[in-house]
Amino acid sequence: MTPATPDSQPARAYRGVSPEERRAQRRSKLIAAAIAVYGERGYRQATVKAVCEAAGLTERYFYESFENSEDLLITSYNAVTYQVFGEIAAAGQAAGKTRGDKGRAMLKAYFAALQRDPLSARVFLVEIRGVSRAVDKAFDASLRAIGHEVARYAAPGAAGDELLQAGIVGGVMHIALRWIEQGYQPSLDSVTETALRLGMVLAAPAPRRKPAASAAG
Repeated sequence: MTPATPDSQPARAYRGVSPEERRAQRRSKLIAAAIAVYGERGYRQATVKAVCEAAGLTERYFYESFENSEDLLITSYNAVTYQVFGEIAAAGQAAGKTRGDKGRAMLKAYFAALQRDPLSARVFLVEIRGVSRAVDKAFDASLRAIGHEVARYAAPGAAGDELLQAGIVGGVMHIALRWIEQGYQPSLDSVTETALRLGMVLAAPAPRRKPAASAAG
């Protein structure tokens, strides 16, 4: 029987941690480092080397998990987005029965998350835009998911209308950008109420049109 070569030997656990777990840990470190570096410097001013240094890893481990910087940007964006998305959904589920109560809770959770972690907020709102077609697709997919969730809990008038959902989510994001530029002023409760007013108006059922009067015979 031919002895196994070093390349064919199964990878061994190190200090009780499997190779797969170690790789997942390195990947998580790189994502967390990317969010911090992109948030501080901006994506276009960040390098693979800078991200790896922030993660305490060599560039060899970067390419173990990611094809390039754009791949890491998309992954980092999705990590931030779907964490916030989970908080928004949970707030909607736990809120009162009216769409106003649910909308207020979801918006407050959204703005609170942005205020709590400014670096992630920059990745979520600023650094994702205009990088490439692939990045734009990731951005669009997240907006659609958030729009569906908002319609499900707080804006039934927008259910099934993706254009209206996009308008609501886009409007709230613009409010968030201006709020961040103003140093998170006015207060969390105030910006929540402003965004709620916008959402309630846009999501209100369209008024029924009266049938046109027939011409006199």
